Amino acid sequence: MRAHATKLEASVPMARSEIVLTTTAATAERRAAAARQILDLLRRAIPASCPLELALAADARREPRRTPARIVVDGPDALARVLWPPSADALGEAYLRDDIDIEGDIRIAMDAGRALDLRRLGRRLPSLVRLGLAIRHGSAPAHRLNRVARLSGRRHSRARDLAAVRFHYDVGNDFFALWLDRRLVYSCAYFATPESTLDEAQETKLDLICRKLRLQPGVRLLDIGCGWGSLVVFAAERYGVEATGITPSAAQAEWAQRTIRRAGLEARAAVMVRDYRDLPERGAFDAVASVGMFEHVGRKRLAQYFAAVLAALRPDGLFLNHGIATTATGGFLRRRWLPSGDGGFLGRYVFPDGELVSVEEAVGFARRAGFELLDAQSLRPHYALTLKAWVERLEASAEAARARVGEEIYRTWRLYMAAARAGFEEGSLDVSQLLLARPGSRGPAHLPLRPWWQP
Repeated sequence: MRAHATKLEASVPMARSEIVLTTTAATAERRAAAARQILDLLRRAIPASCPLELALAADARREPRRTPARIVVDGPDALARVLWPPSADALGEAYLRDDIDIEGDIRIAMDAGRALDLRRLGRRLPSLVRLGLAIRHGSAPAHRLNRVARLSGRRHSRARDLAAVRFHYDVGNDFFALWLDRRLVYSCAYFATPESTLDEAQETKLDLICRKLRLQPGVRLLDIGCGWGSLVVFAAERYGVEATGITPSAAQAEWAQRTIRRAGLEARAAVMVRDYRDLPERGAFDAVASVGMFEHVGRKRLAQYFAAVLAALRPDGLFLNHGIATTATGGFLRRRWLPSGDGGFLGRYVFPDGELVSVEEAVGFARRAGFELLDAQSLRPHYALTLKAWVERLEASAEAARARVGEEIYRTWRLYMAAARAGFEEGSLDVSQLLLARPGSRGPAHLPLRPWWQP
């Protein structure tokens, strides 16, 4: 009798464990079912014409993708973190921390996110709220991302600017080399046709800059924010100039100097670590270029920036300023400048302290500094094509990119470049080349009557 009782008592803990496991499994299945219903409702809030699927990861592993793009949610906990707390950056941050994955064409997924409108749900909207609250209960909190800009000090001070630039550019030269062109040009290319290769389009852009600046042997060229030295090397090779590049990034300068040595251009080209506020002596250069650096200066520093360039140029010297711009022009409730380093997604994860001004305002700063405007050219559609090529090349090298910089940085660049492409295609972003001249001692610069850079 006692033996029978002992066996019965021993079976009780096992039975309780089985009950707990059964209850846990049932709860997990209920939460998964609720998550599937939420995804179905969210898909109804996206235009039916959008070729996008929404799926839980467990389902995606069993079912192949049937559309050009699919957003895969890691599970109910991940979906709860996307939905709560609601924010403009929730979807992007969920992608960075791997709560969601984007299979296929990332542009389609981003377009769907912008087109999502809960008003399409009509009477189903309360069901979405109820289900969202249900899966939120008991969900695990989001883990902190590893790479977040946390800058200190006065905005656009030398030390803070250096930290901001290095946050973006010093993730690793080998990473950029995976998806940029062979010269490592990290700015808008210039496409002769949509079918031009990235290498061709970047060389065409470099040549356009050189022609606009009227480069020829013996001309002294300064490249501000020279990156990995692409323009410095190209201008010294093709136009025989004496080229100097400056960058705040020691990693970029080291790479550029190696490239110069391999090309045998030490006598005509050099790259050094220097801030634009420490330009060489007055009137030292015949021509100055600034390509893709303007966005990091900051609106409050633009007067100082243009004044420093003007001082570095000889009278009648030319300056080409190539930079991204916002298309907002100061209409009702619209700022003429756009900060990306104000705590938003771009400021936290991509370009801390970056600021965009309109082309009109950039011209105003240049003129007040003393420059004469000779030409303004928009390259907006060219940047859309450039970013499309970058994203495709990055995705093609995804495995190597993850090995070099990790999943989070790979996803950051894939997402931000796809978003930027959309901005240029839709017209909220612009990129322009301003060709400016320092007036001579007797008045405006003496120049040909027709645009000399055009065939």
